[in-house]
Formats: sequence, structure tokens, C-alpha cells
Amino acid sequence: MLALVVGGTGYRVWQQARQDDRTKADAVVVLGAAQYDGVPSPILEARLKHAKNLYDLGVAGYIITGGGRRAGDLYTEAEAGRRWLTSKGVPRAKVIVVGEGSDTLGTINAVAKTALDRGWRSAVIVSDPWHSLRARTMAHDAGLSAWTSPTHTGPVVQTRQTQAKYILRETGALLYYRVFNAPADDIGVDLQ
Repeated sequence: MLALVVGGTGYRVWQQARQDDRTKADAVVVLGAAQYDGVPSPILEARLKHAKNLYDLGVAGYIITGGGRRAGDLYTEAEAGRRWLTSKGVPRAKVIVVGEGSDTLGTINAVAKTALDRGWRSAVIVSDPWHSLRARTMAHDAGLSAWTSPTHTGPVVQTRQTQAKYILRETGALLYYRVFNAPADDIGVDLQ
């Protein structure tokens, strides 16, 4: 039974990673990743490029950047995201910064609260492919109607070995979340 649950969850992680839903929404949500003194890491930059593309295509009129800061950081991941997006021509008023959360669950909850407070009910979540199912599940649990449009560029999607590692990690993290309704961002693989 356990093998069926783990295998089935792994299959769903892989399956959701292949979905790219660009249905119109109230906002595009970019989940944070490492930033270095206000400059996005390659993982975060790949997410931001994809979110800007969705914004340019008219998928949503706003982009929400999410993610907090580590001790000693001058910028949050969300602020680094806004800086990058506005430097690429997205109007500052169209980028909503939610600089909270040190893990996926904390960020999703803060983003959902901000969106719902604005009367927004739907979101397209941009993250890495393997992170899509867990992020979407958490967003639904936080009250948002959400779907995913993952980035298919960047260091997380380059090799089969990297992809397999992230699928295993996300399978475990999603099962952990489902059982304990708690974040599991610290298991196995460093996403920074």
C-alpha cells in the first residue's frame, strides 16, 4: 500500500510538472528562491522571466512576488523579484511584493492572504516544474483557485538526474505536507 501511495504521488508530481496552464487569472504568483544582495539566483531569475512572459501575454494584470529573507539579507526574495521585473519594463504598480515566508507554505499563505484581501480569487503559480503540484495544493488549501505554469528553463530542469532528484524530493515533501499539513522544504535537496 505504501509503495502505491508513494508511486502514485510521484507520478502526480511528474504529471503536474508537465502541465502549463495559461488560463487568465487575477495574478501571476512567483514563488521565491535565493537572491544575492537584490540580484535573483539563476533559479529565481528563470521563474521571473517566465512570469514576465505570462504578464506580457495578458494572462494576468498583476504579478505577485513572494518570499522572505534570510538572516543578514538586505532584500527579501520578493523585493529582488520586483527589482528584476521592473528593470525589465513591468510597471512597479503591477508588481505586488509579499516579502514573507521562509518556506513554500509560509510564502503561499502570505500570498493568498494578500490576494484575497484585494478581492482576487485566482492565480497562476510560477515555480519549478517539480514544485508545481505541492504549490498548487497549498494554494488551494489557502483559499485560492490556482493552477500552474512552471518554468522549463534554469538549473532545476537541466539533466535527467537533477529532475529525478527533484521529483523524489517533491514526492516526499507533498506526502509530508498531506500528512502533517506542515512545510517540508528542508528535506533532502537545497533549492537555493
